[in-house]
Amino acid sequence: MRFRNIVCNPPAGWMILFLLLACHGLTGCDKKPVQAIAPVREVGVISVTPQKVALTTKLPGRTSPYRIAEIRPQVNGLILKRLFTEGGDVKANQVLYQIDPAPFQAALDNAKAALGKAEANVPSIQLRVERYRDLLSDNSVSRQDYDDASASLKQAEAEVAYWKATVATAQINLGYTAVKAPISGRIGISNVTDGAIVTAYQPVALTTIQQLDPIYVDVPQSTTDLLRLKRRLKDGRLKTNGAGSDKVRLIQEDGIPYHLEGTLQFSDVTVDPTTGSVTLRIVFPNPEHILLPGMFVQTVIKEGINEHAILIPQQGVSRDTKGNPYVLIVDAESKVAFRPLTLDRAIGDKWLVSAGLAPGDSVIVEGQMMLRPGMTVKAAPFKESQSAAEPAPASDASSQKRNKGGA
Repeated sequence: MRFRNIVCNPPAGWMILFLLLACHGLTGCDKKPVQAIAPVREVGVISVTPQKVALTTKLPGRTSPYRIAEIRPQVNGLILKRLFTEGGDVKANQVLYQIDPAPFQAALDNAKAALGKAEANVPSIQLRVERYRDLLSDNSVSRQDYDDASASLKQAEAEVAYWKATVATAQINLGYTAVKAPISGRIGISNVTDGAIVTAYQPVALTTIQQLDPIYVDVPQSTTDLLRLKRRLKDGRLKTNGAGSDKVRLIQEDGIPYHLEGTLQFSDVTVDPTTGSVTLRIVFPNPEHILLPGMFVQTVIKEGINEHAILIPQQGVSRDTKGNPYVLIVDAESKVAFRPLTLDRAIGDKWLVSAGLAPGDSVIVEGQMMLRPGMTVKAAPFKESQSAAEPAPASDASSQKRNKGGA
């Protein structure tokens, strides 16, 4: 009974403690939980500033000789001697082969003798005609005799003219026995040896001479790029570079730049239907014969100057699932915004932007991972490294790095 009284009638202290705990629980339910405030992310941005950029196009090409001459004999005969060193340099009018001249010398002598005989007949016939002319007035000779004498004189004079032409032909053929170089240049392999029989204008050349200084570089350019360039110049987006706009630089097969500039000579007007391109011909000085015919090279052709080019670091450009380029910018309210881009080409470590950005835009180039449009961020100037901060040479631009949607 005593134990039951203790349980059923608790002391007053316990009751007070129970009421206090109950009140504390009720008041705790009315308080909201404290939420942690996420810190504002800091991103590195650059301000879009238009600048003047010289644009170039890098195109592959192949070298070809400035002039080329295939050496063929102009008379039939026997090769007595080859008078040049294969692979060496020759001068114009230098004798390359000597064909046996004996038959042609004999033909010349025979023509000269016949010419002398014809010329010897002319004076006597000339005197006869003059005598007949004087006697014709007195009717001492008949008109027929005078006409016959006049005809004989004309025939003798024609005989002289014929043999003069024969002598000239014989002299020309005799001169052709010395096969000479028509141009100066580098001579190739001889296809005949001493003692070979050759014929006039045979299909197989005796050898070939190529002029290497200067030298041509033929470059195919697609009509798409050509039309795009003309449209930019017409719209004023590009300006010509004055007197030096036709100068072209060259990069050799091993990647080493050629030390002399070339000159754009002409652009062909005929489009190759198989490739859809036109040919640009460039002339390069080649005094040291570094460039040889048939080499594959890279040419850097000046397009013009973009007075208001927008360049942004490549690391700031991302692509969506379809491969379209875009950037994230920080707007006036310090919030992230999405901007689709149209890229033209890469210049060094930067992209040349054709459309999508305006001067003054703050482009995020650092810390853009996991950012979403509408997020609030803290913008800080992006510090480029010394090498990246220096603008790349304009000649490093290549039209072959054009991106989808390029203007």
